[in-house]
Amino acid sequence: MMTIVLLILAYLLGSIPSGLWIGQIFFNINLREHGSGNTGTTNTFRILGKKAGMATFVIDFFKGTIATLLPLIFHVQGISPLIFGLLAVIGHTFPIFAGFKGGKAVATSAGVIFGFAPLFCLYLAVVFFGTLYLGSMISLSSVTAALAAVLGVILFPLISFLLPSYDLLFVVIILALASLIIIRHKDNINRIRNKTENLVPWGLNLTHQKPKK
Repeated sequence: MMTIVLLILAYLLGSIPSGLWIGQIFFNINLREHGSGNTGTTNTFRILGKKAGMATFVIDFFKGTIATLLPLIFHVQGISPLIFGLLAVIGHTFPIFAGFKGGKAVATSAGVIFGFAPLFCLYLAVVFFGTLYLGSMISLSSVTAALAAVLGVILFPLISFLLPSYDLLFVVIILALASLIIIRHKDNINRIRNKTENLVPWGLNLTHQKPKK
C-alpha cells in the first residue's frame, strides 16, 4: 500500500507546474499566452526574468530528485527508485494540475538522474553547458545532452565509473527519458535547422520584460 501511495506522490510531485504558477501568482501572467507558450524553465526565463526562471529550474529539478529518493526516504524496497523518478517526469510532461500540458522534461529528468547517478548527471551537465556555450541555444543543448545520455549508457564499459548503479532498467529509463526530451523538442529542432531558433543572451541581460499581447 505504501508503495502505491509513493508512486502516486511521485507523479503528483512531477505535476507541480512551477513556471505556470509562478507566473500567475507573482506576475499575473499566463506563460501559455506568451513566448513559446511553454511553462518550462526557458520560457520562464525569457518572459518573467532571471529570478523566476531560476526558481522554476530549481523546483523542476528537485521534484525529480525528491521523487527518485522517495523509496529511500520511506524505506520502500522491491521497486527501483528510477520508476518513481520516471513517474515524476511523466507528471511534469503531463501534469494533472495544468490540464496535462506540461514542460519538455529536461530539468526534471536531470533531477531524476542526479538522484540516482550523480556522476552521470555531472557528465551530462558538462555536455549541456559546453553545448550552450558554443551554440547559445538551450534547445540544442538539451537535445545534445539527451543524445549524450544515450551514448553514455551504450558505451558503459568505457565510462563504468560514472554508472555505479548500471543495470538494464537504467538503460531503458535513460533511453525513455532521452527519447521523450527529443520528441518534445521537435519544433525546436526544425527551427534549429531553419536557423530561426532563439539564442541565449550571454550578457546576463535576462531581465523581466512585459509580454506583448
